[in-house]
Amino acid sequence: MLISSAYAQAAGGTSGTDLMAFLPMVAIFVVFYFLLIRPQQKRAKETKTMLQALQKGDEVVSAGGIVGKISKLNDSYATVEVAPGVEMTIQRTAISLLLPKGTIKSL
Repeated sequence: MLISSAYAQAAGGTSGTDLMAFLPMVAIFVVFYFLLIRPQQKRAKETKTMLQALQKGDEVVSAGGIVGKISKLNDSYATVEVAPGVEMTIQRTAISLLLPKGTIKSL
C-alpha cells in the first residue's frame, strides 16, 4: 500500500495554539508603538506647542536653513528679518527651530 489512511483529529484542544499564533503579531505592534509611533506623536506635539508660542522678536530657523528674527506674525505666516532691512514671509509651519536669544549676533 502506497497511500496511508488519513484519520480525523479529535475535536477541541486547539484554542491555546490559536492564541499563540497571534502573539508574535501583538509583540511586533507593541514594539512599533513604543519605537516609532509614540516618539513621532511626542515630537509633533512639541512642534505644535513651539509654533503656537512664537512671538515677535524670537530668533528662528526655517526648514530651508534660513536664520532670522520674527518681525511680524500672522495666523498662517511669519515675516522673518534675515538681514537689516531684508524681510521674508514664510509659513509658520516652515519654522523648524526656535533659537535662544542672541544666537544671530554670535553667528
